[in-house]
Amino acid sequence: MSDLILRLHEDRLPAGCPPIHLPALPRAVYVRSGGLAVDGHDQGQWLGEGHASVAQDETTLINGAEETVLWRWELSDAVASGPGTLPSAPAAASTLKLEAPVQLDPRFSWLMRCDRVEFPPAGVALTHVHQGPGIRICLNGEIRIETLGQAHAYPAGEAWFELGHAPVLAPTTEHESTTFIRCFLLPRQVKGRSSIRYVHAADAAAKKVQQYRVFAERYIDLP
Repeated sequence: MSDLILRLHEDRLPAGCPPIHLPALPRAVYVRSGGLAVDGHDQGQWLGEGHASVAQDETTLINGAEETVLWRWELSDAVASGPGTLPSAPAAASTLKLEAPVQLDPRFSWLMRCDRVEFPPAGVALTHVHQGPGIRICLNGEIRIETLGQAHAYPAGEAWFELGHAPVLAPTTEHESTTFIRCFLLPRQVKGRSSIRYVHAADAAAKKVQQYRVFAERYIDLP
């Protein structure tokens, strides 16, 4: 198994912030608010609010004319990795939301996916597993994660880690719709396909209320 660290940071880039240079790492960037250009070896694109990209090469973030808030996931070597802050951007503020060790089977090749999952009020993700681990963060509403004999509620702005192979039941609040943003690691064979597997046959056959939007996915080399 490969011992790695997956981290989620929230970055606040002030208006007029100088370009921010990020080293080569498997990385997903989601724009919570504002907008910026993402410039890399094989990509150059503008990301507006509610959009995301996934890359592995060195990347430069070029902010626009207003403050931008990012959620940034990075996968790094557990031994050599640093804190994941933004040393090239002293004007920006970076907060570590969550970090978790991940073990990926080196017999597989892997990809990184960033997507959005939406539920109506009182929606639920029935007991399920995924094909790999990842960190989620609640965008709006509230979700309750029941796994490994424990249960925790996550309101907007709170993040959690899922192992992938551990069954999860995830009901959401009845008071409003709930959305979370997810970055996770999957075998390359899952590219373009759903990674969810339901634990109980009745759940697999039941009507599903959640909706998905994949922002980006990319094959990665493990650090």
